[in-house]
Amino acid sequence: MFEVLVFVYENYWQGDACPEPPQLKRKLNAVGFAEDKVQEALTWLTALNLATHECALARNQAPKASPASLRVYSVHEQDHLGADCLAYIGFLETAGYLDALQREIVLERAMAACQEPELSIDDLRIIVLMVYWSLGIEPDALLLDELCEDSRGRLAH
Repeated sequence: MFEVLVFVYENYWQGDACPEPPQLKRKLNAVGFAEDKVQEALTWLTALNLATHECALARNQAPKASPASLRVYSVHEQDHLGADCLAYIGFLETAGYLDALQREIVLERAMAACQEPELSIDDLRIIVLMVYWSLGIEPDALLLDELCEDSRGRLAH
């Protein structure tokens, strides 16, 4: 599914340029993606679209979260996302790249995409990128570099 999401982002990075699901499905099938992966990605994207629209409504109605507020992760979230992904989400929040509502969308979509025992950090980066895409936010160059970086070749200092 993540290969399909990357293709959608790369080809329709301006969210309003993305075709409606039936046309997108035909395009993805024509490119050669497997039917089950296309359907899984479209279902995931539809739920993402719903979540981001709800986020826009919530922004107008809910009070802003306090900077001193704390998000406690459930055991289920901890098991499926793992320490690395949760730390990465914390890093994005601390750096100011995710607010509380965006974090919740990322978490919800990560839990929905989690089929393996634990989500990989690279898959989480794709999810964050897709949340930005769905919200119509173009990530700045530093964030885009961070989200698109291949962490397998990184050496710790």
